[in-house]
Amino acid sequence: MADWGELFVPSIPLLEIVVRGSVMYLALFALLRIILKRESGTTGVTDLLVIVLLADAAQNGMSGGYSSITDGVLLVAVIIGWSYVLDAVAFRWQAAARLIRPGSLVLVRDGRILRRNMRRELITNEELHTQLREQGIDNLADVREVRMEADGRFSVTTRTPGRSSTNREARGGPG
Repeated sequence: MADWGELFVPSIPLLEIVVRGSVMYLALFALLRIILKRESGTTGVTDLLVIVLLADAAQNGMSGGYSSITDGVLLVAVIIGWSYVLDAVAFRWQAAARLIRPGSLVLVRDGRILRRNMRRELITNEELHTQLREQGIDNLADVREVRMEADGRFSVTTRTPGRSSTNREARGGPG
């Protein structure tokens, strides 16, 4: 027989759940924003973060990691809340958007490799040339601009009109 009190009455103070969920979300967001920019593929960092945290929070709430369903539901609500708040802040304030949503980074301009930007994202010449070859570009002189987008894809604009492309494949990282 189910103990309905134990099932629905929170076993952890509600404020503790909010604080724990907030700290974990914001810490993981910051780490993923800094470290995994170029390896996130087409899934945004916040999308990935929400999926992982929601899966863990929901699993704990359903499997008894918490004593009550309410604990798990509150943690899921906190995680979704932070995702919404950060998206809303980025939408309303451009300065915050630059921190929350990384911009693209120019790697090549007018056929010249921008070494400083390549070093910043730890991209080797071979990785860059691989991306260009995958898009059918053999000669760096044909390139007007290569940008690494916020989601890790490479966008290439060529000097020849009508021959711009974006690599739709996720940028290959280790593993």
